Formats: sequence, C-alpha cells, structure tokens
Amino acid sequence: MLAADLNPKPAMPMLPLATERPSQPRGALGWLHRLTALLASPLALILSLTLILQAPGVAQASLFHLAGPPPPDLGLGPAGLSPCPSPAHCARENWEVADPGAALERLLPAVLALEGVQIVETGGGYLHATASSRIFGFVDDLELHAAPQQGVIEARSISRLGDSDLGVNARRLATLRQALGAG
Repeated sequence: MLAADLNPKPAMPMLPLATERPSQPRGALGWLHRLTALLASPLALILSLTLILQAPGVAQASLFHLAGPPPPDLGLGPAGLSPCPSPAHCARENWEVADPGAALERLLPAVLALEGVQIVETGGGYLHATASSRIFGFVDDLELHAAPQQGVIEARSISRLGDSDLGVNARRLATLRQALGAG
C-alpha cells in the first residue's frame, strides 16, 4: 500500500492550461470557424467605432481625449486677441462688420453648429469655445471678439497640441466667416 492511498485527496477538476486551445471543429467547416474567430475582434472594433462616431455628442465620444494645456495667451490683451504664434497650427482673421456686437450674437448659432464645440466663456463682447476632433479628441481653442472701435470681429482658432493642424483651424474660421457673410 502506498502512502497516497492512506490519505486520499478529493479529486480536483482539471482546468485547461492557458496555452491549450479549446477544440475547434475539423473538416469542411473548420476553416470557417477559424476565419470567424480571426475576424471577430476587428469586426467588433469596427462596429463599436461606427456606433461611437454616429452617436450624438460626438466630441464627448472620441476614442482618445488629447486635450493638452490651454494656450497661455488666451483672452483679451490690450490690443485684442493675441496673434498666432505659428500659422501651422493657428488661424487669425479680422472681419469688418457694421455692428460687431450684433454680429457676434449672430455668430453664436454658427459656433454651436460646429462639430465638437463647447462654449467655455461668453460676455463683454468675447466668446471662448473649445472644439474637439471626432476620433482623437484633439482640442482647439476658438476665440471671437467684437471690437466696436475698429468695426471688426476678431477671430482666432488655435490647436493645443501638434505642429500642424492640417488646415482645420483655417477651415473653422472660413465656416464662421461664411455664416457671418463677411469678406
């Protein structure tokens, strides 16, 4: 008699090792099962992305949120809005209008209609908003200032991160300029 026979242990169910694969069907449909398993992850990812990107509030549903710090020169200075530090990731324009205050009020619905925009601050002839890109969540800062002494709306859109905005900020200002009917 062995010592193990004198002190029997309860039988433990055998669990498969992490390296073992569950049995897969063989034969004519085995390749179909393997193909389905291979495509399951990318297909689930594509379906998830499709649902995320078509959902309301797309800016809040971006895959990443690459915000970065706000530019240090946001806000009004003695000469109005700050100039762009680099044209590669910033756009700055002045739009001549008869009544800058009324023009800024007319622009508010157009600003809210831009993709991924959230108003941060309004008041005193100044508007600051952020715009987040759909997929990566890059954040840009949009500033509008009604300057009645000059008879213009000052507009600036600047990216927080990156060396180039691929023209996004200039297109944003062009959309607003068109909505305003200026220039």
